[in-house]
Amino acid sequence: MTAITTTELGRTTATVVVIGNPNTGKSTIFTALTGVRQKVANYPGVTVEKRSGHLSLDGMEVELVDLPGTYSLAAHSPDEMVAVDVLFGGLEGMEHPDAVLVVVDASNLRRNLYLASQVLELGVPVVVALNMVDVAKARGIEIDAEALAARIRATVVPMVASHDQGLDELRAALAKACRGQLTAPSVHVLPELFAEAERIAASEGERGHPVKRYEVERGLIDAGAFAETRLIERAGASLRAELEATRARLGSGRPLAALEAQRRYGWIAAQLDGVEKRSEPRRTWTDRIDAVITHKVWGSLVFVLVMGAVFQSVFRWATPVMDAIDGAFKSLGTAVGDALPPGALASLVTDGVIAGVGSVLVFLPQILILFLFIGVLEDSGYMSRAAFLMDRVMRFAGLSGQSFIPMLSSFACAVPGIMATRVIADRRDRLTTILVAPLMTCSARLPIYTVLIAAFIPHRHFAGGWLGLQGLVMLSLYLLGIVLAVIAASIFKRTVLKGPTPTFLMELPAYKWPRPRAMVLRLVERAKVFVLRAGTVIFSVSVVVWALSYFPRPASIHERFENERAEVTASASGEARDTALASLAAAEDAAYLEQSVFGRMGHVIEPVFRPLGWAWRVAMAAIASFPAREVVISVLGTTYALGKDVDEGSDTLRSALQGARWPDGKPVFTAATALGLMVFFALCLQCVATVATIRRETQSWKWPAFAWTYMTVLAYVGALLTYQIGTRLMAG
Repeated sequence: MTAITTTELGRTTATVVVIGNPNTGKSTIFTALTGVRQKVANYPGVTVEKRSGHLSLDGMEVELVDLPGTYSLAAHSPDEMVAVDVLFGGLEGMEHPDAVLVVVDASNLRRNLYLASQVLELGVPVVVALNMVDVAKARGIEIDAEALAARIRATVVPMVASHDQGLDELRAALAKACRGQLTAPSVHVLPELFAEAERIAASEGERGHPVKRYEVERGLIDAGAFAETRLIERAGASLRAELEATRARLGSGRPLAALEAQRRYGWIAAQLDGVEKRSEPRRTWTDRIDAVITHKVWGSLVFVLVMGAVFQSVFRWATPVMDAIDGAFKSLGTAVGDALPPGALASLVTDGVIAGVGSVLVFLPQILILFLFIGVLEDSGYMSRAAFLMDRVMRFAGLSGQSFIPMLSSFACAVPGIMATRVIADRRDRLTTILVAPLMTCSARLPIYTVLIAAFIPHRHFAGGWLGLQGLVMLSLYLLGIVLAVIAASIFKRTVLKGPTPTFLMELPAYKWPRPRAMVLRLVERAKVFVLRAGTVIFSVSVVVWALSYFPRPASIHERFENERAEVTASASGEARDTALASLAAAEDAAYLEQSVFGRMGHVIEPVFRPLGWAWRVAMAAIASFPAREVVISVLGTTYALGKDVDEGSDTLRSALQGARWPDGKPVFTAATALGLMVFFALCLQCVATVATIRRETQSWKWPAFAWTYMTVLAYVGALLTYQIGTRLMAG
C-alpha cells in the first residue's frame, strides 16, 4: 500500500481496507465508491489477487483495497491469510491501513458482528457499513444505528448499496477516518488474552523480534493456523513454547478458539440488546422463491432451463451484431487488399492480420451476452442457490459446494477460477478443484462452438420455436464439462488426492435487482480483456501462422500456373474465362499452402489426427492454439484465407469450412467432425495461461503437467469416439 503523505495542508493520500462476510454487498459498495477507477494485480510477494480502486474524499486521494470475503480472522486458506496480513500491515511494501471499512448485512447482524468485533480490536479507525437495511426491514428487523455505533464505539452508516442509499454518508465517514478525525475503537472481548498478548509482544520486541500485539493474540487463539505459523517463522521456536504455555494457562484445558467464540457471541448479544428489534418474521418473496429454486427436483429443473435460456439467447441476440462485424471486416479486407500492391505485404495484412484477428473479434457480442447473463444471475443471488444445489453433486465427487464456486468462475475463464480455490482450506480439496476447473467451458471456447455449430448443426427449432437445436448442442457441451469434472474429481479424491468429504455451510443472500452501472462496468472490463487478448496473443499467433503458411514460395508453382493461365486466356473468353482463372487462382493458393512450412508440418502430423477426421489444417490449428483456445479460429481463418480452395464467394470462415474438401472431393467437415472437434476443445487444456496459473498456485510443475496430460488424453479419446460413432450413425 502507498505510504501516507503529509504537506502543510495536511494529509493528501490514505489507504482504506474493505472487509466483510461473503454476500454482504461488499463488492457493490466497492464498485459504487470507485467506479471505473479499479485495477487488479497480485499482492507483493504472493499470488493472491489484489483488487483496488481510488476515490477522492474532500481533496484527498484514497486507495480502497477490497479484501476477500471471510467470516473470521482465523486464517486457514490463502485468501484468509492475505486478508489477515493486510490488516496487520505484514506484507512487504504494504503499510498498516489508515482505516477499515467493515461491510455487514443488517439482516444477519449477529453473525456479521463476529468478524467486525475482531476488526474493532485492531486499533485503527473503523467505519461499519450497515448494508441491506431494506432486507432487514422486510424480515421484521429494525436496528438503531446510532445506538449500535455508541455500543461498539465505531461509526455506523445505514445503507442500501444496491440503490445507492447511504453512499454520501459513507464517503463523509471515510473522509473523517482518513483524516484522523475518528478515534480507533477500544474493544477487548477477551481482556485477559489482551494482557498476555501485550506482554509477549513486548518481550519479543526486547529480543529483537518486533511483532504486533494483535498478531500474538490471533496466534494464541488459532493454534496451527496462519497467524501462529507466521509468528514462529519470524520469532523462532522459543515463541512456540511460550504460546503453548500461555494457551494452557488461559484455557484451562479448553481450546482458546472455543473460548473466543463463546465470549464474542456473548459480547454481540450484549451490544444488540435493545438495539436490534425483531417482530414476528414474515414469509418473504425470497422464502417463497427458494421453496422452488432450492428444491432438489424443481430446483434442478429450473437450473437446466435457466442455462438453456442463456445459450439460446447467446445465439439469437448476437447474430445481427456478429453479421455486421463480419461484414465490416470483409469490407476492410477488400479495401486494404485493393489499396496494396499484390505480394507478401498485402497477404500479411489481409490474410494474416485482418482474417486472423477479425475471425475472433466477431464473437465479442456473444461473449458479452454470456457475461451479461452470468452477471445478472450472480448479482441477483441465484448463483448461490446453484452452488447449494450443486453441493449434492459435488459430494458425489468427494468435494463440497465450496468447490463449485471456483468451478463456476471458470465458466468465464479458468485463470480466475483456479485463483478462486484459495478460499478452500484443505489442500487435497483445493488441488482437486484446480485440476478439474479447466474442464468448465470458458469464454475462449465460445468462438469455436459458435462457428462450428452455425456451420454444421441444422437450424431447427422445437417446442413451438422456443428451443433451438443449435442452443441445445451448446448447452450439452457446457454440461459435458460439468459432468466430466465431477467424475474426474471423484476419481482423484479416491486415488491420488484421497481424503474425507468436507463440510459445507453457505448463506443464501436475499434476491435483489442487479445494479445496471455495475453490470456495465463489468462488461466493459470483459470486453477490454477480450480485445486486448485479440490484439496481443491472437495477433502474434496470426502473424506467425501467416509467415509459416506463406513461405516458401517455390518458383515452379508460379511458372506452372502462369502457363495454365496463358492457355485459359488463349482458349476461352467471357464468363467461362473468368471462372477458369478464379479456379486457377484458388488452386495456386492451395498449392503454395501445401508447400509452405505450415503445410509440410501439417502433413507430418496428420496421421495422428486422421482417426478424428481432421485434415492437416485442423490438426495444425489445434496445436497452434496452445497459447489460447480461441486462436484455433484465427489459425483456421488465416490458413483458409491463404489456401482459397473453396467455392468462389466463400469469404467467411463458416462458408470456407463448409466448402473445404479432401483430395477425393469429400467434405473435410461433417457434423460428426465438427462435434468431435468441439468435444476436443471442450476437454483439452489448450491455454498456456491456465498452465502457468496452475504452476503458480501449486508451486510445482508436477500438477500442471498432470492436468495437461490427462485432459489431452481425455480430449483425444472423446473426439475419437464422437467422430467414429457419429460417422457410423449418419452412415446408417
